[in-house]
Amino acid sequence: MTKRYKVQEFAELSGVTVRTLHHYDRLALLRPSRTDAGYRLYGDGDLARLEQIVALKFLGLPLKQIKVLLERDPRKMAGVLRAQRRALEEKRRWIDLAIGAIGDAEQALQSGQQPDAALFKKIIEVIDMQENAEFMKRYYSEEAQSKMAEKRAKWDPSQQAEVTKAWTDLFRDVEAALSDDPASPKVQALAARWKKLVEGFTGGDPDIAAGVGRAWKDRQNWPESLKQQSAPFVKPEVWEFMQKAMKCGG
Repeated sequence: MTKRYKVQEFAELSGVTVRTLHHYDRLALLRPSRTDAGYRLYGDGDLARLEQIVALKFLGLPLKQIKVLLERDPRKMAGVLRAQRRALEEKRRWIDLAIGAIGDAEQALQSGQQPDAALFKKIIEVIDMQENAEFMKRYYSEEAQSKMAEKRAKWDPSQQAEVTKAWTDLFRDVEAALSDDPASPKVQALAARWKKLVEGFTGGDPDIAAGVGRAWKDRQNWPESLKQQSAPFVKPEVWEFMQKAMKCGG
């Protein structure tokens, strides 16, 4: 016969508080059986479910989402775990970059060199980039975030430098062509470069593209560091001109 535990016994066995168990019961997240007198009784199946709840909560999932997941097909949970794994891998990548930047500064100081402002600037930049990446997630759906995490896993700093240069060159060329006809071959070639760079980021995925649109519309609410980072590319006249060119090109 399966052993049954009263709420205090179960709390001690599982390592959570009685208050937490009561809360999970109210949310219908973990519903124990009841005695005739109304006392809660927990069994081995409840312990297994609680372990799943604790693990998913540790990964950062809200309780409402955990409840939905535990009631779905296990394959759905596999997808969520995959997304969480990618999010953790992304955080690890940023941490590794920060550790590397700090290590470079530490090594320079230990060798007796004068502190180089560029080394400390790099530390700040890495931390800012991490915080900005976290901030930007609010504009993307979970599906889009998962797809973007896949792309970032294959990304390296040299590629980022190339993309930044490509956008910088393109903005320079578009600014030089603002007085031209948007339908002209010259401007249409610029529009083609623009489209290629956008698709390089979105991969043609509508979920990611929608997130980009939401982010740019809300750019006045971005953190100051992100505004400064994107300042060279926030030029309304360039964006408006390119929109005209895109319409001319169909």
